[in-house]
Amino acid sequence: MALVTRVTDLIGRTPLFELAVTDTGTRLLLKLEQFNPTGAAKIRMARSMVLDAERRGLLRDGGHIIESTSGNTGLGLAVVAAERGYRFTAVVDNHACKDKLRAMRAMGTDLVFVADDGDGELATSAREDLAEAMAAARDDAFFTEQHNNNANAVGYYAVAEELLDEVERVDILLSAVGTGGSLFGTATRLRELGKPARVIGVEPVGSIAFGGPGGPYWQSGTGTPPGATIGTAVDYSLLDEGVKVGDVDAFATARAVARTHGLLLGGSAGGSVHNALARLEEFPAGSTVVTIVCDGGEKYLDTVFDDDWMSARDLLDPAAECEVTTLLRRYSPLRHHDELMEVR
Repeated sequence: MALVTRVTDLIGRTPLFELAVTDTGTRLLLKLEQFNPTGAAKIRMARSMVLDAERRGLLRDGGHIIESTSGNTGLGLAVVAAERGYRFTAVVDNHACKDKLRAMRAMGTDLVFVADDGDGELATSAREDLAEAMAAARDDAFFTEQHNNNANAVGYYAVAEELLDEVERVDILLSAVGTGGSLFGTATRLRELGKPARVIGVEPVGSIAFGGPGGPYWQSGTGTPPGATIGTAVDYSLLDEGVKVGDVDAFATARAVARTHGLLLGGSAGGSVHNALARLEEFPAGSTVVTIVCDGGEKYLDTVFDDDWMSARDLLDPAAECEVTTLLRRYSPLRHHDELMEVR
């Protein structure tokens, strides 16, 4: 490993993990973005947005970055701000994972809450309105506005390049959609490189980006809640299919993967993996299916992986976990490898 002098030099080159394979050779690969600094993909776009603002003269030396965040974008911006000498204010709500808030504060971030302590409602629209107003009131401030910042998607172009360094092609790119940057940025670059993929976006039941009624949901850092504006990073021209996965199935999948593989995935990644596993045999034989795991499960030990928290919200479903476990065992690459060795 190369010697580096900045934490952001450690961004990228994250592992590709084969989670499942069918008898017809279709594979489900996970791009494990939790191996980035801050344990999440969003540090890629945080760096991209700040560098772009500097190039355009929108962020001056010693300036003030302001963003509305549910956690992972804020963590990435906290790192970039610390490295480059900026002040950073994160506008947050209590729906955010507590460990993300603690980590941002540890790196010198000023946290501004839009909801009272104990109010756990997702407040995306209120957060963004306040962040925009705060930035407008300060001459030295820049609102990165991740949902409507073109540099967001550009920050994920390297994901496509890294994938093609490891596999000949990506037939199906199936991932969670929050801001849309990771899925559509990766898809854009794959197309530019002459390797277009079928693009399937996944959002929580209750999110409104792909239509249908809005409502509350517990998956963190993903989806577009009712009342929020769908950002420009959601590129419908690249979208072949938009699907929804409920909290119970998403969290059951994350928990099942942890218990069968010792791999901790975040809840939104659980939603993508659930959809991929459920339809893996429907895809053409020999397909390479990739899911971008935007963060790991270590930040959700007090929520997704806590039985009491899950039970209190009527999210704990052992039967759903059992169903996912059955699929994971059926499609285990190790099982297929062992069977191949027996034939030989």
